[in-house]
Amino acid sequence: MKLWWQTFQTTLMGMLRKPMWLMLLLSLCVMSMVYMNRSVWDLPIAVIDMDHSKASRLITRQLNATPKVNTQIYDSLPEALHDLGLRQLFAVVLMPQDLEQKMLSGKPVNIPVYGDATNRLANGQIQLDVMAAYQQVLSQYSIELMQQHGFSPRQAEVILTPIVGQTIDVFNPGIGFAAIVFPGLLVMLLQHSLLIAGVRVNLTLRSKGKLPLSVTLGALSALIPIWLFLSVVLFGLWPWVLGYRQTAPLAELLVLALPFQLAVLGLAKLLTECIREVERIYLSLSFITTPVYYLSGTLWPVQSMPDWVRSISMMLPSTWGTRMIAGVNQMGLPVSEVRHYVIVLLAMGVVYALTGYLVAKLREHGWRLRPRG
Repeated sequence: MKLWWQTFQTTLMGMLRKPMWLMLLLSLCVMSMVYMNRSVWDLPIAVIDMDHSKASRLITRQLNATPKVNTQIYDSLPEALHDLGLRQLFAVVLMPQDLEQKMLSGKPVNIPVYGDATNRLANGQIQLDVMAAYQQVLSQYSIELMQQHGFSPRQAEVILTPIVGQTIDVFNPGIGFAAIVFPGLLVMLLQHSLLIAGVRVNLTLRSKGKLPLSVTLGALSALIPIWLFLSVVLFGLWPWVLGYRQTAPLAELLVLALPFQLAVLGLAKLLTECIREVERIYLSLSFITTPVYYLSGTLWPVQSMPDWVRSISMMLPSTWGTRMIAGVNQMGLPVSEVRHYVIVLLAMGVVYALTGYLVAKLREHGWRLRPRG
């Protein structure tokens, strides 16, 4: 115990004297600036009115009333498409001729929308707003037509909307797409920085030869207080600064961050013993960051991945950490609902650490990977 405590103090004070880990906070500030608005607002779109009717003007006003869209009137389609190509517009909406006459006669109406497909978030939001504005105006015209044919306003409303839905906020990550992506980004930053620190400590210990287990545990456990502090900043303080919805107290976030860190430290031990060479380790860590982010389920649902890809995703601490932190801090789940994630992370840390320790012992006894022949 004394040897563990001495190693713990030495490693911790060495990292506090040279706080290179504070670079993570600088990286966090730079990377999260794009999420400061929390959602997309005032997307410029062009509206070309070729009908000049009451219906086309109503649709234009409905579009302009939405907070996500800022309409700009254009006279010609080539001019609007030119500005769309220069990224001055996100979409071009064309109100066709005879729009109102087709609506009054019950004929189908096609409203062409030219979008910038390189930005899927903005493009999808504009598509939803255009459809909502058209449906709202279409409902107004349909009610007027039904009243002209003897229907009462209540009868017309029941026919057009026979089912009245009620939305209950079971999953409410906030006010926009960024609130869903942001927790995954924070988990990935914490995992990548702790992987680098854990690998660095393992390499330093290995360079000193065979050491007692208490020394190894003392050096690695010295990383935990620092990364618990970073967890408070990443999962508690910084989302509060940016104004994101949070439902978990800091004490719960710290309790959940600990098994995630233990799993990452176990993975760092395994990577160090399998790759061995310093240059290859750091090169591998720099290349696997982006693939791991995609595999975590933040940008693409894990259920939609192929089975073999999903198996790889399930072996990464970030996959379980993102589910756990986002579930408690954004979805409002109690800690009891994510306890199986905690168990998986603890088991993952033990398995990775024991596997790395076994690989190290095999190498000590002369085991090498050599091609046959």
